[in-house]
Amino acid sequence: LKFRLAGYPRKHNEGRVEVFYNDEWGTICDDDFTLGNAHVLCRHLGFVAATGWAHSAKYGKGVGRIWLDNVNCAGNEKSIGDCKHRGWGNSDCSHEEDAGVVCKDERIPGFKDSNVIEVRKLLARVGSRQEPHAVPPELCVSPHVSPCCWRCGTGSWQGVGTWQAPRVTQGTGQGARPACAAAGRVAGDTSTATGHAGRGSGLLSPHRLFTERQQLNYRLHSVSCTGTEVHLSMCSFEFYRGNTSAACGAGMPAVVSCVPGPLFATGNAHKKKQRQQQQQQGQPRIRLKGGAKVGEGRVEVLKSSEWGTICDDRWNLQSASVVCRELGFGSAKEALTGARMGQGTGPIHLNEVQCRGTEKSLWSCPFRNITQEDCKHTEDAAVRCNIPYMGYENLIRLSGGRSRFEGRVEVAVGAGDGDQPRWGLVCGEGWGTLEAMVACRQLGLGFANHGLQETWYWDASNVTEMVMSGVKCAGHEMSLSHCQHHGASLSCRNTGTRFAAGVICSETASDLLLHAPLVQETAYIEDRPLHMLYCAAEENCLASSARLANWPYGHRRLLRFSSQIHNRGRADFRPKAGRHSWVWHECH
Repeated sequence: LKFRLAGYPRKHNEGRVEVFYNDEWGTICDDDFTLGNAHVLCRHLGFVAATGWAHSAKYGKGVGRIWLDNVNCAGNEKSIGDCKHRGWGNSDCSHEEDAGVVCKDERIPGFKDSNVIEVRKLLARVGSRQEPHAVPPELCVSPHVSPCCWRCGTGSWQGVGTWQAPRVTQGTGQGARPACAAAGRVAGDTSTATGHAGRGSGLLSPHRLFTERQQLNYRLHSVSCTGTEVHLSMCSFEFYRGNTSAACGAGMPAVVSCVPGPLFATGNAHKKKQRQQQQQQGQPRIRLKGGAKVGEGRVEVLKSSEWGTICDDRWNLQSASVVCRELGFGSAKEALTGARMGQGTGPIHLNEVQCRGTEKSLWSCPFRNITQEDCKHTEDAAVRCNIPYMGYENLIRLSGGRSRFEGRVEVAVGAGDGDQPRWGLVCGEGWGTLEAMVACRQLGLGFANHGLQETWYWDASNVTEMVMSGVKCAGHEMSLSHCQHHGASLSCRNTGTRFAAGVICSETASDLLLHAPLVQETAYIEDRPLHMLYCAAEENCLASSARLANWPYGHRRLLRFSSQIHNRGRADFRPKAGRHSWVWHECH
């Protein structure tokens, strides 16, 4: 049995339930439907449980067979087929009675979704055991080159079961690209034993050290990639059976060296090259919006000088990976549907994008132009890209908060050259929302709700020294150290711990946008009699000269317009003040 959610309008975790039975897709009738049925179906779909169900074809009428009727589950069955029902294909319903479910937006751990790939379990399907091992210290001599785990830069690939090294039998280098792409990097070099024999290269020294001390178990060989795969497991390969310690007798472990993409380059030469490329290319035609972390967000494209979104019909990992690579990240970790990164505004430019994976730009992929009936913003496509592990979250922490999402900001300084880091506070002067956004991003805690300049109520740490001041961020940085700050020349008027910076972070946030064209289209001038403006005067909505007017005679000339505000974020907008503190006025 296969299951899917269909219909419109819906989110990714709800919809009309369709079941694939006897080589044909069909629906389920809502007669006698219960929440227990919904629990079983949601688990089939990879969600932990159901929060509700829908009757009377709420998500639209299906087509084809109605496979099940009068289904009655207790809720703990492993399959919908184990529940009581009238029999497959035996139904007296019409498609106006198609049932739907609303599942809890939480995936069952380990559930394999075709649009999600877990990087750290590359070899799960060929491993002998299910517990991942830590990277042996012998393999970590070089930050760029390690066998077996293929540690690309600082992003690691953990094998499953015993340590098993892939062997490259022909040095095409194409296997390196998916391996590094899955770690968020670009393949820089690949090596085999024959490729460096007798040349005295230091590239192979880590696994020479390792193989002198321990015999490797080879599992993979003849790995053959085209270079466009999203993931190494999507390449063709063979694996040794039987005595793996005797395999690859004349060879060596495959080695890959990855280089960071332009966004993650640390040297000035890399950044200068990136700026030159941006100047040559002009304004980018693709961007990510609405994501809390680097490399994730709703995909937006520029067409006819107007930014718009992409419909999620047929959206998959291949198309998402083209987007990620075009933006300078690795391959896609997840192709998100159902406006998971918030709904966009404006036009929906593309639909049914079908990339092969070889394209350098999303605009090179086949797609269908959108029509008004095709899609709504509830179907905006989004991505999560693989990015290199940079370790920025180890240089910042929160203390004293009521939960892990809030607290006083503490940063580590002087952690280079093997020295122990020294933890200190950040001066609260000038600390605002932009700086808090960067801190929350660096912590991996999402968006900033508040940036706080006083944190005396969070005094729960032994750290009392100010080590950073004058922090000024643009909001897009990946670390506070990337923002402007005073460096070693600290300047903070109030150095007491109560004046240290703090943050309150949130996994989701609202994002309000004024519909500016509507203001322009609806604006007009009105001469309004003063006797109709008493409420406006009480609320100080009139210019100060209105106080000198001869009330209630005469008039005021007003600029009138309509306004519309869209919430493009992933959380409902609510006023900061609670309802009990609102001021009620007789005028409205």
